[in-house]
Amino acid sequence: MARGRFPGGGMGNMNNMMKQVQKMQKDMEKVQAELEEKEVEASVGGGVVTVVATGKRMIKSVTIEPEAVDPDDVEMLEDLVLAATNEALRMADELASKEMGKVTGGMKIPGF
Repeated sequence: MARGRFPGGGMGNMNNMMKQVQKMQKDMEKVQAELEEKEVEASVGGGVVTVVATGKRMIKSVTIEPEAVDPDDVEMLEDLVLAATNEALRMADELASKEMGKVTGGMKIPGF
């Protein structure tokens, strides 16, 4: 093999691969921006606590129905908020993974 050459066609293949990588990077940036706009919603306790998060794992809102507020049982309310938040974040991760998988063909890319 000659020095400076790549197997299977030389620099043309390398340029083509770089173009594909750049396109994938651009597509991933687009998906990341779209994830900021997409929302997931998780409700627990029969709907008395609801948490809305973005696809980028940012909590947008927490809604607590009045019947969930019992001054004698604050621990239950804390547990409901925690459960709803964790479920919303899990759903956001699942959404992000699904959307990124469309771009990467299922290949895991660190940081995304």
